[in-house]
Amino acid sequence: MSRYRKIDQRIWNDEKFRSLDDSAKLLFFCLLTHPSMTMLGGMRSTVAGLAEELGWSVEAFREAFQQVLQKGMAEHDQKAHLIALPNFLVYNRPESPNVVKSWGSALDLLPECALKTRVVARCKAFVEGLTEGFVEALPDAFRQPMPNQEQEQEQEQEQKKEPTGSVGKTDLPACRTQDVVDAYHAALPELPGVKLMNDGRRKATGKLWRWVLTSTKTDGTRRAETAEQALAWIKAYFERARENDFIMGRGAKAPGHEGWRCDFDFLLTDKGKKHVIEKTGGAS
Repeated sequence: MSRYRKIDQRIWNDEKFRSLDDSAKLLFFCLLTHPSMTMLGGMRSTVAGLAEELGWSVEAFREAFQQVLQKGMAEHDQKAHLIALPNFLVYNRPESPNVVKSWGSALDLLPECALKTRVVARCKAFVEGLTEGFVEALPDAFRQPMPNQEQEQEQEQEQKKEPTGSVGKTDLPACRTQDVVDAYHAALPELPGVKLMNDGRRKATGKLWRWVLTSTKTDGTRRAETAEQALAWIKAYFERARENDFIMGRGAKAPGHEGWRCDFDFLLTDKGKKHVIEKTGGAS
């Protein structure tokens, strides 16, 4: 296991990191550089144990940890004692295919849970964006075969008018496209991953982003007013998609659509939003 971790100096320009208080910043650096943090960006540890290592009370640790979790900089399965850093591989990418080959041993160190499944999906998607040598080196444990089926994709036309209940679109925060993709992979690892971010997908992601920031819910309140709120709404949107039987492929499909699977593209469309928002519970 590598004894080194890379910390990009641009972290001090990152809005999420700068918004943390000093304790939360130290906690994040602790997680990133902890000896138990694996090459996959996940580790098995307890809140009480980490608090003791830092010489903090458990209450102080939880308060700082909650800030990091709310910003999406870490994930936690309390029952399985698994902590993961979603963007770990972006800054600590494997230096050679041999490193990827060794991932199998690191995987054995992580407890079985839904979060581990997301970690595996993220690692697999990351490697598939690298060269062929890295892909071939990926251990079998990371390979989750998916049927080679034709996917029906809804062709949506750009709407020239704002949605009902919308507000002005001026001065909106820039679309955080990669964060949206990462949120999809984290919430829905069972669905097809996004391997190529082409112009069409960027445009569709931007359309969803603008809609979240300019539209209002049925009670008249805004869905989001800041970039952080928009990303939080989109993360919750992908999580809600898991509750929809049609989207997750549970149950019989209509004749002629037996091979169809939901994907990132579908969830960006108006039809996808309708399935998630109108046909699952929770706030819209």
